[in-house]
Amino acid sequence: MSKQPRAVTGGVDTSGPVPVEYRFSHAKNGNRHLVVVFANLHAPEEWGWQTGILDPLRSNILWIRDKFDGANSYYLCKGMDFSLEQAVAGVIHRVMNSLGLTPDQVTMFGSSKGGTAALFYGLRYGFRNIVCSVPQFRIGTFVQRAMPAAARMMMGQVTEANVRVLDSVMPDIVRSAANRSAHIYLLTSPRDEQYGEQLEPFLPLFQGYENFNFVYNESPLISGHAKVTLRNAPMMLGLLNLLVEGVAPRLGSVRTVPEAPEHDTSGIDAYLRQTGGTGAAGPARAARPAAGAQTAGAPAAGDGPPPAPPTVTAPAPEALVPATGMRVTGFAPGAVRVSFWERGKYLGSPRVAADGSWAWEPDRPWTPGRHVVKYLAVDAANRFSERSELAFTVVEQGAHQQQAAQAPAAQQYAAAPAGQQYAAAPAGQQYRSEPAPRLQHVPAGPQLHHVPPGHQPPQPPGHHVQPGAGYPAAAEPGAHPQVPTRW
Repeated sequence: MSKQPRAVTGGVDTSGPVPVEYRFSHAKNGNRHLVVVFANLHAPEEWGWQTGILDPLRSNILWIRDKFDGANSYYLCKGMDFSLEQAVAGVIHRVMNSLGLTPDQVTMFGSSKGGTAALFYGLRYGFRNIVCSVPQFRIGTFVQRAMPAAARMMMGQVTEANVRVLDSVMPDIVRSAANRSAHIYLLTSPRDEQYGEQLEPFLPLFQGYENFNFVYNESPLISGHAKVTLRNAPMMLGLLNLLVEGVAPRLGSVRTVPEAPEHDTSGIDAYLRQTGGTGAAGPARAARPAAGAQTAGAPAAGDGPPPAPPTVTAPAPEALVPATGMRVTGFAPGAVRVSFWERGKYLGSPRVAADGSWAWEPDRPWTPGRHVVKYLAVDAANRFSERSELAFTVVEQGAHQQQAAQAPAAQQYAAAPAGQQYAAAPAGQQYRSEPAPRLQHVPAGPQLHHVPPGHQPPQPPGHHVQPGAGYPAAAEPGAHPQVPTRW
């Protein structure tokens, strides 16, 4: 049965200088937090994040619509009259006070245009938490180029002077440091075509903020501004879920590990095939015998004890073996395969022949040193035996040959008992031992100026964007900010 959508109440607050449309949803189970959601660009009917994606949140949610006289306003002004901002702030405070909450129990949330608003209102009005993705800082320049209807509504007359005033709003509010202790989570990507103009030059302004967290996503799946938030949505929702519970993580400056969409999956596909997995078709299931095929008195699949642990006939315990060419053989009566693992990593799973024999030879060389390989038997009903261990030491080829020549005959690799030939792996069924993948190390708190080639570094400390002065000057060559990344 599908869950019911979250109950939402809508209204219009006309108590301020400008009517403000809002929607509200009550918290679940008495949660004492409020999330204020601002609309992103091209949000359906100018309501941001109201597609059900926030339904799992336990907090109260307040959505504010960005549609004034039929156009967007960035929740700031109408004809350069900023009483619109005061009206929006009034709605937020009245809802917060009605819930008996304080600014420390409120999170501003949004992306793109909504991210700009979340950052602005969070800093200007002292709200504790801010989660924003790909905000614009040069608001006047952006609406003049990309949102002509919004530019006319916000400025009245679209002049260079008005553009400069709107361009100064965000730099001035960040520089003022009125809410320096706010928990700020800013998510972005160099693959956003707006990054170099709308965000990167202003990152130095966040120096001195005690809890500024910068998430830099270089995913190859990001193809532009609109895709950044789509890729970052799971992280943004994860942050929201923590913040509404009163947990404010400190990330510092971090970058995500990029996906590898073209990564070879043959290794896991082979593992799934060899261990009975069915891939996309669903979980592995034990094969059922055909109707009438079971003989009287025979146990049904899944009945009876698990298989006995397999035995290894070669190599001998604690043997010295070469890096290549070592063949492991043994017996596993009643099993269909034997699985090998080392330090939690799957190595291979040779099939068991009808006479109970099996043989396995990895096609990748072993690393020098001592190895402890765990192995177990699996029967047709996917029941597992107890695990056993095989210990051996891999030595250089020359050292192994010298040791083998000096060893007594009794210490040579055991031969197969008379009449028991060890079955080799069927042709074409080599079980690969893939090397463990390397985890990309993300240094603790990388600096904000560390950006990919082709991007200008952020401006150095002390650089100021003068209100109304238009674009800031370029940073001095080689000057990089030293942004604190952990507190």
